[in-house]
Amino acid sequence: MRSDGILGARGGGSDQNRATASVAVESRRRWLKRRETWLVLLGVALHAVYMLSIFDIYFKTPIVHGMDPVPPRFSHPPAKRLILLISDGLRADKFYEPDVDGNYRAPFLRNIIKNQGRWGVSHARPPTESRPGHVAIIAGFYEDPSAVTKGWKANPVEFDSVFNQSRHTFAYGSPDIIPIFCSALPHSTWNSYPHEYEDFATDASFLDEWSFDQFESLLNRSHHDPKLKELLHQDKLVFFLHLLGCDSNGHAHRPFSSIYLNNVKVVDKIAERVYHLLEDYYRDNRTSYIFTADHGMSDKGSHGDGHPTNTDTPLVAWGAGIKYPRPATGHSHSDSVASFVDKHAHDMPTPYDWGLNRVERVDVNQADIAPLMSTLLGLPGPVNSVGNLPLGFMKCLVAEEVEAVLANTKQILNQLLRKSHIKMSNSLFFKPFKPLVDHSSSLSQIDELISAKRYEAAMKLAVDLRNLSLEGVHYFQTYDWLMLMTVITLGYTGWMIVLALHVLQCYSSLSGDLSRKGNLSVQKKDSRKVYLSGCLLMAILTVLNLMEHSPPLYHAYIGMTVFLWTQIFSEYRLIRGLWIYLRERKAGYFIKLLFAAAVSIVIVELLVHSFTERKLYTWFFLIAGFVSSVLLHISIPWRSGIPVFVCISCWFLSVFTLMPAEIPDNNNLVVMSGAIIIVISLAAKWLDTHAEGNKFWQSITFHESRKPMWSKLYFIQIILVGVSSVMVSLSTKHRTQNQELHSSHQFINWLVAGSSMVLPLFSGNGILSRLSSIFLGFAPPFLLLSIGYEAVFYSALAVVLMAWILFENASHHSSKAKDSSLSEENREEHVTIGSEERYLQLSDVRIPLIFMVLFNVAFFGTGNFASIASFEISSVYRFITIFSPFLMAALLIFKLFIPFMLVICAFSAITKLVRVPRLGCYFLVILFSDIMTIHFFFLVKNTGSWMEIGNSISHFGIVSAQVVFVLLLFALTNLYTRTIRVKPLSTSPSLKTL
Repeated sequence: MRSDGILGARGGGSDQNRATASVAVESRRRWLKRRETWLVLLGVALHAVYMLSIFDIYFKTPIVHGMDPVPPRFSHPPAKRLILLISDGLRADKFYEPDVDGNYRAPFLRNIIKNQGRWGVSHARPPTESRPGHVAIIAGFYEDPSAVTKGWKANPVEFDSVFNQSRHTFAYGSPDIIPIFCSALPHSTWNSYPHEYEDFATDASFLDEWSFDQFESLLNRSHHDPKLKELLHQDKLVFFLHLLGCDSNGHAHRPFSSIYLNNVKVVDKIAERVYHLLEDYYRDNRTSYIFTADHGMSDKGSHGDGHPTNTDTPLVAWGAGIKYPRPATGHSHSDSVASFVDKHAHDMPTPYDWGLNRVERVDVNQADIAPLMSTLLGLPGPVNSVGNLPLGFMKCLVAEEVEAVLANTKQILNQLLRKSHIKMSNSLFFKPFKPLVDHSSSLSQIDELISAKRYEAAMKLAVDLRNLSLEGVHYFQTYDWLMLMTVITLGYTGWMIVLALHVLQCYSSLSGDLSRKGNLSVQKKDSRKVYLSGCLLMAILTVLNLMEHSPPLYHAYIGMTVFLWTQIFSEYRLIRGLWIYLRERKAGYFIKLLFAAAVSIVIVELLVHSFTERKLYTWFFLIAGFVSSVLLHISIPWRSGIPVFVCISCWFLSVFTLMPAEIPDNNNLVVMSGAIIIVISLAAKWLDTHAEGNKFWQSITFHESRKPMWSKLYFIQIILVGVSSVMVSLSTKHRTQNQELHSSHQFINWLVAGSSMVLPLFSGNGILSRLSSIFLGFAPPFLLLSIGYEAVFYSALAVVLMAWILFENASHHSSKAKDSSLSEENREEHVTIGSEERYLQLSDVRIPLIFMVLFNVAFFGTGNFASIASFEISSVYRFITIFSPFLMAALLIFKLFIPFMLVICAFSAITKLVRVPRLGCYFLVILFSDIMTIHFFFLVKNTGSWMEIGNSISHFGIVSAQVVFVLLLFALTNLYTRTIRVKPLSTSPSLKTL
């Protein structure tokens, strides 16, 4: 008896059993293929659906309809018209701080802050993208994070806004923003420039000038158009200028560049010209002005996450209805601003170099700007707004302040009542929000206090009621939280159990052992009872969901969970047999099993924590390099050079996770990386040619035949790498000097990148020759998409992958030597899954674990820190500079996928080398990945700092998507690796891993 199964021993089979197995092998293969296809499709569907669950649990859309608008009870609104200036992508610090000469970049607005208006920081929330930011400012609510996935569509969801409530809105600016709010608004006049104007290779400040010119032209036309002039003199008008220059220049040149900082001056000048233009036009002092930004910009020219450089934006307000500046007292913050339920801190100290410590600062949540604009114009607040009216900005009588806050409170309370009504009418077991069951009496009490002119007491009650209403809105947003969390947790757990049972049944010797012992006798009646019970439970839950009018996804969550657990219970005989099998094992077996489980858990937890601590990979590779070289020394001599090579390659890769996540530009390093890639490929070519007879290399340098064209192809690939290195230098130099991407450079870059990826398909079919060709084939596009040290990382990762293959090959060679004493009978029995594969063993767990580590390093090693703002957009400028979000995103994702493809190609080669089933290892990868997924599922946050919230969403999304796109990359890389050949099994002894 010998131990070659993943869970234990297999006995020697008789000739009759082997003959029966030979007859049934084709039938088993077809059955296994159908089952694998079914599992893969189920896995893709399950992860796609369950990934959406966090939006139903944590971030359900806040939009509801059916509420009546609540206008403030003003006799005369403070303003007749309002001008909203939004400088897209403007950071608060770059706006308020002085330049290197000590001069402030926005002298006009700074003068307004000190002499005429109010100022502060508007705190945005992730995702800090243009659409969610503008929705928060103009509509007063925070879109659920899934809204960012809707791209730049014009208002895919109907919602109310300040523009909707206005008499007329005039808007000019970007084609990505203006149509969202105005394309379906009948009482609006708007225009936007063509998309082609958004060229990242130029200074984009002219886009801001375009918006101003349109606004100026509007006023000039009114002198010759009586109808337009009559409209412009109506009340409740909104003028909106969207200024995109800072955003485009920040992406292209970084926010500390002279172009970006000069754009701040341009924006300030436009604000000054708008102010003087309107004051000269109306001469009635009834215009309110608000200047702000939708989001900031990180130092590397990106945005999206919760870092303060992205969330902190400037806010300046002046004109009709706005208070004058007040001297700062205490912490220099107004204490009249209530916080939203996120508990976001507004009391960060004002930096000394801003020079504004003596002027009172009023910070707001971004959504607070919408009720401020509505109140200034005497309009009802947007019906879905969750913003608190910032009284620190408002200049009005005490009675009017109370009425404004009361209108703000009623508008939020109406949302609560509507959500409560919808949930109560659909729920079988409704639980109301108890603190506001008697809200009508609170409203009556406030009205009585106002009538008695006890404004301070009325204000306190109104603010308390507003805060309770916000809590109630939050309560109904997360009403189904417990139920959904339970269902999703059971679903993930059931999926992992299904995968584990499949691996044990199909890729280990367990099922054969249990069959011989009679523990897997099939009784269809029992299975039918399980499926019938599952169908009955599904029907009951479906009826309950239909009665409650649950969303379609609720049916999907519950249906998948019930289906998975029905599958588990249908395998109860396998589970029972496994339990009996384990009870018969000796203590030594459990020690090995527990050791493998402990190592697996440690590595998976390392991967989880690596999302916040990239340095863990440094320690991992330092330790792995030492341990692997020692293990290799036990099996093969040092003089082979392999142990030393493995150690050095691991230590070299460990350096990259110590480097800054924000990749600094280094064009020379990218060019030098091309030379490194060529040297590595030439070394691999030499080894492939001269080391075939070496016993430690024979499996990876094996060729069924050698064709002369392969050598020519190899050198063509090297030439393409050289050309791409030259184009990196030429393209960058020309774009920097001439502020444009030369069309011939662009054509050559696309041609070299595209053609190089096809050539590996025609290379030699040995492991080393094919992987070297793949390494060369993806080098040109990666170099052309690189801006710094990530180009060197590409070579370092490839060398470590080669070290992994050498480690497995050496272990494979050592195992064959140990197996040489086995009888022919046992050798034949060892190969059990097809003609070239064997059963998985407990030690084979290391292959998917190492794959997962390298796969994650392929992501983190290039500076990405698991955040939606972690990708450097300047990487695509050698292919395209005209703003095209989908093409640019596709290029960035493709750059990210290239190291992944190298890892998967090496993984596929290793499964062929050691003759384990690739899909069996893939299912183990999914199993370990889902342990991480459910870990991150519980770590998702919807409270606390927005940095934590944004990162928690990113982490869960990245790991969930990883399971799906690993499968897609497996299918893609199969084109490159399916023809790889290793030394035939018949020419070597039976195989056994360590």
